[in-house]
Order: sequence, then C-alpha cells, then structure tokens
Amino acid sequence: MKVGLIDVDGHHFPNIPLMKLSAWHKAHGDMVEWYEPLFSGHLDRVYMSKVFSFTEDYPYHIRADEVIKGGTGYCIETINGMERYQKDKDIKLPDEIEHTYPDYTLYPKLCTDTAYGFLTRGCPRNCLFCHVAAKEGAYAVKVSELSEFWNGQKRIVLCDPNLIACKDWQSLIQQLIDSKAKVNINQGVDIRLMTAEKAKMIKRMKIDSIHFAWDRYEDKDVVLPKFRMFKEITGWGPQKTSVFVLTNFDTTIDQDLERIYTLRDMGYNPYVMIYNKGSTNKNDVVRQMQRWVNNRRIFHTVKRFEEYQV
Repeated sequence: MKVGLIDVDGHHFPNIPLMKLSAWHKAHGDMVEWYEPLFSGHLDRVYMSKVFSFTEDYPYHIRADEVIKGGTGYCIETINGMERYQKDKDIKLPDEIEHTYPDYTLYPKLCTDTAYGFLTRGCPRNCLFCHVAAKEGAYAVKVSELSEFWNGQKRIVLCDPNLIACKDWQSLIQQLIDSKAKVNINQGVDIRLMTAEKAKMIKRMKIDSIHFAWDRYEDKDVVLPKFRMFKEITGWGPQKTSVFVLTNFDTTIDQDLERIYTLRDMGYNPYVMIYNKGSTNKNDVVRQMQRWVNNRRIFHTVKRFEEYQV
C-alpha cells in the first residue's frame, strides 16, 4: 500500500497520530510519504490530521483512492462563539495503532532526542471553555506507559490535559523521574489538585518547564495558597513555572490584570490565552494585553499595562 500523510496545521509541532500511523504502516511493509500535491503520485490512502479547529483545511486536490480526516480540529466546531464537540466527526485510532511507538523520523528537527506523548487522557473539570471532558471523558485515566513513546531520549514533552487528576499519578510521575530526562509538561497542570506530596514528587523530576492554569477568576481563594505552597516546596522561579491565564471568556480586563500582576508578584510567568481569538481584532484591549504579557522582555521591563497600551 502507498500511504500519504498531511499535517494540516503545518510542521511546527509533531503530529502524534500521524507518527503512529506512519510507524504502523511501515511495520506492515507499506510505503509512507508526506503528501505533496505537485510531486506525489496517485496513492492508495491519505491521512489528514488537524489539531486546531481554527486551522484552515487543506486547500489542494488529493489524488488517492481513500482520504481519512481525523483529529480535534475536525471534530470541534465553533457555534455562536462557543466550541462544541461533534462526536460523529471524531475518528479515533484503532488500539493497535494508538499503542504503536511513534515514527519520530517524520519530524527530524523537532524530534532530535525529544519524545512526545500522553500518559493520561481526560479531565474531571468539564469547563465550558474546554472540550477535553466531552471528547476524552470527564475523568483522567492512564492510557499508556512512558515506554510507549519514550526510548531513552534526553527530553520528554508531555501533553496530558490533567496528569495529577489521574489516580495513577504517583506511578506515572515516578516513571518520569526514573527516565532522568528533561520534562516539559506543556499543558496546564491543575493547581487546584496540588498537594505537598505531589509537589515533592514533581520536584524530583528533571523539569524543563511546567505549566499551570488560572482560568477562572473565582478560583482565586483556592489557587493562591496552592501556588504559594508549590513555590515554597520547589523553589522554582519563573524560568520553569508559567501559568496560562484565560481571557475573553467570562472575565473583565481588571480581573485579567489582577491575575497577571498577582502571578508575576509570586514569581510565576503568566501567559495570556484568548478564548475565541477570532472574535477580536489586533487593536482590541485583550490582544494588546496578550502582546504585552507574552513578550517576556517587554513584560518584565514595562511593569504596568497602561504604560504599554497604545
């Protein structure tokens, strides 16, 4: 079989499903290539994968007997400004392929001694602005061992939506500790579930970067003591700890700025995320605030937002 792959989002971050599909097909003797509209001949099958719903779909004609589209970008639709999960459009990998070691050769620059994957899926929070619970389940559950996507690489990028909500968190974190690899937890670890025991185990990891989230302003009394406790136990500075701050959903600019200033004062790096960014334009206050905060050099030089605003 001749198989083509299309990473609809581009090649800025490895597409894990495509890497698993490539590995599985190659193991079964199939020819696998990136689909190129000008150079690829007629293929038996082409897989298209899209992670982000805002990414434009592939614009070119595909010469293939069969075209299969999958990924979050195809099953999440924006309806009346809200993202909605479309179950009938959610195509999942068969278990045999899901548990296949990824073909990292597809992304030689991004995967140089770096492994990417998920140890858990799902989240119990069921937040209105997030589709994870609807798509993956309203609970966090272990889906793999580290060895399914890591084989001695010096760096690990973990994409789990809520690792410490999983009942197996301790054994999974222990696997990351034992790997001795530098770990980047690139999704928002749920600070509301943080305990001293969890913080002490996380500290034992060789953390490259850990991300938290303070999405709901009303969680202030819950999250602030947790942030302080984590900082006291780990002693980590803003170079290792950043916090996603959701804006443009149900908060005012004043509430956004309160969260931003508070996090900076506690020694965390806030990172502004705009919900439904398509509803804003580049001169909106929320977009200016995002540019100010997310450019760390400017953010730590220009201390107040009103000094930055144009």
